[in-house]
Amino acid sequence: MEKRDIKILLVDDEPDILEIVGYNLSSEGYKVITAENGAEGVEKAKKEKPHLIILDVMMPEMDGIEACEKIRELPGLKDVIITFLTARGEDYSLVAGFEAGADDYITKPIKPKVLVSKVKALLRRYKEQEEQENVVKIGDLTIDRDEYKILLSGKEIILPRKEFELLSLLTSKPGKVFKRDEILDKVWGNEVIVGGRTIDVHIRKLREKIGESSFKTVKGVGYKFVN
Repeated sequence: MEKRDIKILLVDDEPDILEIVGYNLSSEGYKVITAENGAEGVEKAKKEKPHLIILDVMMPEMDGIEACEKIRELPGLKDVIITFLTARGEDYSLVAGFEAGADDYITKPIKPKVLVSKVKALLRRYKEQEEQENVVKIGDLTIDRDEYKILLSGKEIILPRKEFELLSLLTSKPGKVFKRDEILDKVWGNEVIVGGRTIDVHIRKLREKIGESSFKTVKGVGYKFVN
């Protein structure tokens, strides 16, 4: 897919953010669509079907958390990448964002070049995800990468995109210990700046949904999936 075919929806109530970030992404060749609040963002997501959505958290009319939840419910947007813009120290926003279905987050203020690198990494991982084996079966667990569907003992489980990608990675080689750096690289991208606790938050959520005993922590090293 050419850059000019990739749509990025930028949702923020600050005109300066829309102008600066929009300009830098447009200069890279992406098609940028903007919205000034969460409600408008949901409507434009529904209309434009973007490949990536950058959502501010604190916005009038509808905040980013609620907007993310509503976008995830829209038909045809199950594969869209959603990343949040959060102010430094807003840990509650980070956790709430992941629970709402976000794939990643960007901490403000951020340098334009860093933002562009992060966007490239997100889109690259999306492309790599499309090229992986479509359906994987391990015991009672079935992972359908085409439909982003998880079946556990015949029961469907809905996972946010980033939890899905982490599960896909760990189950690609059951029993293998994936080091934390490798997980960050494969799931978040080596150009993406995330906190170390990001992996732990996602593992905790997977344990709640898939099963505590399926994920083993190797202290000081990383995690592995146990069949």
